[in-house]
Amino acid sequence: MERRHFIPAVIAAALVGGAGLWYTAAAPEPPPPTLIASVSGISAGTLTVHVTGLVANPGLVSIPEGSRVADALVAAGGVVPGADLGALNLAAPVSDGQHLNVPDASGGGMAETDGSRVRINTAGVDVLQSLPGVGPVLAERIAAHRDEYGPFAVVEDLLDVTGIGEAKLAAMRDSVVVP
Repeated sequence: MERRHFIPAVIAAALVGGAGLWYTAAAPEPPPPTLIASVSGISAGTLTVHVTGLVANPGLVSIPEGSRVADALVAAGGVVPGADLGALNLAAPVSDGQHLNVPDASGGGMAETDGSRVRINTAGVDVLQSLPGVGPVLAERIAAHRDEYGPFAVVEDLLDVTGIGEAKLAAMRDSVVVP
């Protein structure tokens, strides 16, 4: 290569290399992912949910359809110190008209019974076994169903639990209460 062609080739290579370095250095780094503490699951409709217990603003909240228990708690101003979030399935979907109670971690929240009837949304497996016709296996199924799908809205929702039919529900009906 002749010297007069060599210098322009070196300059062109330096310019191309410099432009490449500038282009890759100028690309901004994407922001880190963040968790947003707001209502999610936006869709067409609105749900009204009654939130009680250890939340900042207990009462009725309006949230979008598709929202989860965690979204309802955020809409109620968030939980206050001493709340037992382990007692709730924060990922469970909520339904219109549902009642959510955030219990006290010390056990001062909503009791498992109302004196004579079992609260199916808060009772532990041991208390569920006190229901007529409910043994350890069915009690576990009730608790698992509640954890997976959220609290029971009405007593008849127990029919969705495998092993509970009309006859079993009739035997249990007077012994349970919602919420």
